[in-house]
Amino acid sequence: MSFDVLLVDDHKIMRDGIKAILNRSDEFRVACEAESGPDAVQLCKKSKPDVIVMDIGLPGLNGIEATTEILRHFPEAKIVILSMYDDEDSVVSAIRSGARAFVLKKASDNDLLDALRTVARGGSYLSPEVSNRLLTRIQRGDAESKPAQPTLQGLSPRERQVLRLVAEGKSSKEIAVLLDLGLQTVRSYRKTMMKKLGVNNVAGLTQLALAAGLTHLSIESKVNLS
Repeated sequence: MSFDVLLVDDHKIMRDGIKAILNRSDEFRVACEAESGPDAVQLCKKSKPDVIVMDIGLPGLNGIEATTEILRHFPEAKIVILSMYDDEDSVVSAIRSGARAFVLKKASDNDLLDALRTVARGGSYLSPEVSNRLLTRIQRGDAESKPAQPTLQGLSPRERQVLRLVAEGKSSKEIAVLLDLGLQTVRSYRKTMMKKLGVNNVAGLTQLALAAGLTHLSIESKVNLS
């Protein structure tokens, strides 16, 4: 049996490399590709792939946000997160978003195929290095991840998405397109967030997002006020 795969990564060279690995296997076929989180959500609606291989760092919606959005529409979707980094908070956030596997980009071809086989058949998978680090963390007694945005706890997941994009300099029009929302809806989110967070301008929102680690752009990043 062959499983159809949606491959999501904003770097073509990475997609081509993964595609070459899957093409050497009779078990998987890359049915479609996406370069961003919003594109992945739309392709899932059209193609309904058996497995989704999702880069964690994507433009628009990152891999974790895109996973959450896809599962909101398709709870049965089976998603494998790929990441260059093995920090525990990223792993825990990915699993909490609903991903069935977390695989490091430095993993071997066989590790990637093992992850896809496991997930395609209904299981879960973590790269060995990730499993070992989480086991150590559990043994230390602090398996709960630290809050990624300690000052943003009152925001909904959608508000966090909007806030991250605001902090990255996206205009309201750009955010509306990326998140498939109405322009007035985006502006309403911004006003609501300002009220919740006790700031009165976009610069204040951006500073809070940066301080809370919601985005890793420098503090000098351009703020778009439109």
